Amino acid sequence: MMRTPDQPLSYGLAAPRNGTRSLLSGLQAHIIKWLLFDSRPITKDNKSGVPPETYLRPSEDRQEEALWRACSEVLWRCAGGFNHQTSSEPLAKVALPSENVYVQHNSRYYQDGVTEKLHIFELKSLEDLQIFLKQYLYLFQSQECPGAMLVLYSLMLTRGCENIKKDLDGKLTHLVSSHVEGSLNVITLLLTGRATPYLHNGILYVGDEDHYAMPQYGVLSRSPVGLLVWYGGEENSKINVNKQYPGSRLKTPALPIWITSCSGHYGVLFNTNRELLRNYHAERRFDIHYYTCGGCHVLLNVDTRAHDDTTAAMRTDDITATPLEKLILTKWQDAKITWTGPGPNFNESSK
Repeated sequence: MMRTPDQPLSYGLAAPRNGTRSLLSGLQAHIIKWLLFDSRPITKDNKSGVPPETYLRPSEDRQEEALWRACSEVLWRCAGGFNHQTSSEPLAKVALPSENVYVQHNSRYYQDGVTEKLHIFELKSLEDLQIFLKQYLYLFQSQECPGAMLVLYSLMLTRGCENIKKDLDGKLTHLVSSHVEGSLNVITLLLTGRATPYLHNGILYVGDEDHYAMPQYGVLSRSPVGLLVWYGGEENSKINVNKQYPGSRLKTPALPIWITSCSGHYGVLFNTNRELLRNYHAERRFDIHYYTCGGCHVLLNVDTRAHDDTTAAMRTDDITATPLEKLILTKWQDAKITWTGPGPNFNESSK
């Protein structure tokens, strides 16, 4: 569900804290991408008479368009539609509820009231996919329908179950984890079209004297939307291995939007300046928004000039730094971070 239109947080999805949070945070990042950048006209000087914050207060019509465009983009990416190096024709699959029961209850399958009634539609072009999702968007938004589950099933079917097993590379036997807010593999599926457990750039060959070097397929191209991860306390130290930290293709995306995983809590960081990551001067000092689907919104100022003053530099192990600040420092090391404006704004109202 989207929040109340024409309000300060009307760009945001509203959802409880559960296993869908990682999936919805990925969609949220793409909703912001369309509202802030894809739907705004590009001028020669990259300036507009309309303040960028205006685009973050969409009307109900723009909210719906942002939602079906975001769903179309991630599905088409899973179909390989944005990969011009593949020879196969892209094919997106969308799962929608029906009245018919296609799978009977048996010893191998326990009916859940949704899965056995899904009808699968196939779309062969991005335009057809957009038209289809626009027409049936109400099913994803309805409180009576499990919209997040429909999106997840559509992503899985589009990518293909066998391909997802290959993506996981034997490291995991499941795509959806038992973590409270969901899995990072769902995020990589949205961002790259592949459910890879590896966040490094490109392909790494890993082996030792007793085993042949085997390829680990990470992020194969620069992502339009990025990912930042901070694992947190000692309880997570066992999983803090180098291959699980984002490489530059995720840390420096095409646009200044990042899905964040901060001690297992998912959110979105974003800046309204399209040129932030392309202009050294713009990146010296800037504001950055942080939003979660639970309704938390904060505004921070990041000053990367702080590294010139060693006494003012903040380290990632600074005990006074909050987890969110430590996550931001994984991208802008030694930056000075200031919380600006009012405190965290928790807004639970929705359409």
